[in-house]
Amino acid sequence: MSIIDTPNGETPAAGSEPSPSSPQIEIRALTIADEMVVLCDVFQQVWGSATEIIRLEMLMAISHAGGYVVGAFDMSRGDDGRGEILGASVGLLAVHHGQPALHSHVTGILPGARSTGLGRAMKLHQQQWALDRSIDWIVWTFDPLVQRNAWFNIAILGAEVHEYLPHFYGTMTDAINAGDDSDRLLMAWSTATDPESAPRDGAAHLGQPGVTLIPTPDDIVALRRTDPSEVVRWRGSTRSALTEVLRAGSRIVGFTRDGDYVVAS
Repeated sequence: MSIIDTPNGETPAAGSEPSPSSPQIEIRALTIADEMVVLCDVFQQVWGSATEIIRLEMLMAISHAGGYVVGAFDMSRGDDGRGEILGASVGLLAVHHGQPALHSHVTGILPGARSTGLGRAMKLHQQQWALDRSIDWIVWTFDPLVQRNAWFNIAILGAEVHEYLPHFYGTMTDAINAGDDSDRLLMAWSTATDPESAPRDGAAHLGQPGVTLIPTPDDIVALRRTDPSEVVRWRGSTRSALTEVLRAGSRIVGFTRDGDYVVAS
């Protein structure tokens, strides 16, 4: 799942919380049930869901089995010395292309902490966690129609699109995804990727032979509320286009600021 990697592909909006570069922000692994209660609440708030996105028992099982269960905390807040939670992330040990992988299942950041750089900081924490355990890949899914997530995943992180997964999660009922097919792109991010490398916005490929663009809607989340029939049209056209280029062996080499996938054959 995919802000970064959430079940719905929802990207955090602007916020005013401290930058994650501040020493007040701590991203740490959680291992006991009392600590993990707040994670369940974070995910429900992010998705506006009346039911649990992931149960406490599952969080404990993932953590105990060696998986990735972390929270991001503002240590300048809170009365118990543990800080006030800003976001959370959960990942499963997996295999990708025959190599060890971390499948980043769900990540959510509360509204007040979005657009502060915390999403990137949490992704870099995942990368270091995986490197420390000799894991080759981090994989996750996101909604291909959410421009802000596509920009973050492809242009900022430099992750690769490896597969199109139609209606991957079946029917979803949370406040963000309800009424739309749960199509997802599978992203694969090598842990050897230099996080400071140049963004893959695709600009260097534009105008070259064999390069095409696949557009996306400006704001699919808002469109779900205002024009469901237009959502169906975008979903169908983008699904067809992305499925076709990936099946043909073409590569998605970037994502533009205008909201287009850059495809090189």
